[in-house]
Amino acid sequence: MKTITDLSRIKEPFPNAVVTLGNFDGVHLGHREIFHHVIDKAREADGTAIVFSFHPHPLKVLAPGRELKLLNTYDEKVRLVAASGIDVLICPIFTREFAAMRPEQFVHDILVERIGARRIVVGYDYRFGRGRQGDADFLEQLGCRLGFEVDVLSPISRDGVIYSSSRIREMIACGEVDQVVALLGRQYNLEGQVVHGDHRGRELGFPTANLVTEKEMLPAPGVYAVKARHGRRLYDAVVNIGRKPTFEGSTQTIEVHLLGFEGSLYGERLRIYFFRRLRPEKKFSGVDSLIEAIRQDVAHAREVLKNERVIGYREYLRRER
Repeated sequence: MKTITDLSRIKEPFPNAVVTLGNFDGVHLGHREIFHHVIDKAREADGTAIVFSFHPHPLKVLAPGRELKLLNTYDEKVRLVAASGIDVLICPIFTREFAAMRPEQFVHDILVERIGARRIVVGYDYRFGRGRQGDADFLEQLGCRLGFEVDVLSPISRDGVIYSSSRIREMIACGEVDQVVALLGRQYNLEGQVVHGDHRGRELGFPTANLVTEKEMLPAPGVYAVKARHGRRLYDAVVNIGRKPTFEGSTQTIEVHLLGFEGSLYGERLRIYFFRRLRPEKKFSGVDSLIEAIRQDVAHAREVLKNERVIGYREYLRRER
């Protein structure tokens, strides 16, 4: 997949471009259905399947005071769009100048003249341009004048559940990591670098890797059964997200205990895949009761993970060869 972040680098329109517009945070199963539609229409026309998005998310610029925690980092979004089979991701930097563009100017100057859109695919509720004046009806009217077709897709759902980034955020915020697989099509995961912590885990007999991540949307505080990827190898693991109230902690940390691992991970990167929340974070009466709880967490995690697999991991290994 070709990724373009600067529109000036597009020197000529793409052949028979089929373009979908959106933020696509999470790149969930609904988004992937849209991408499949775009790819099918592009192949029918011997054309180019294109996703047009922005970075950062427009609300980060237009409403910086509003708390919006994204499901993906930018790099994850690029990787997931590429894995969907899209030909080109166009993701320019979103600015207030972009926000001020009239919808017709955006469509004519960027989508049609520069990109070469011959078909535009949007969701039923998609809006764009200054004051969010542009919508699906507006696109269809412009399409008649400028010579492109418009596909307006209905809400995409399965078993009565609509695929929604907002719904996924709500579930993760409640710790329902096992439930989001049905919407994401994969386990929710995050990547981080291992840094030095307070080394208390080793003192308790359960050494942990202290992770720092760029991921904004973290599951609810608590203990989770996860799998941790180090290089090309997966480990069953237990992760604690929280402030360590037993020790009067004030800063939220992500601490991962890899089952069966020995050695140092400082400076390394780990990706952890969430399978189930084992329990909420709890303040224990003392170290002994905490150690016993961790033992139970480890045993519980082993039971939860013994027949589980990371969705898409084999495909990842093939790509990395």
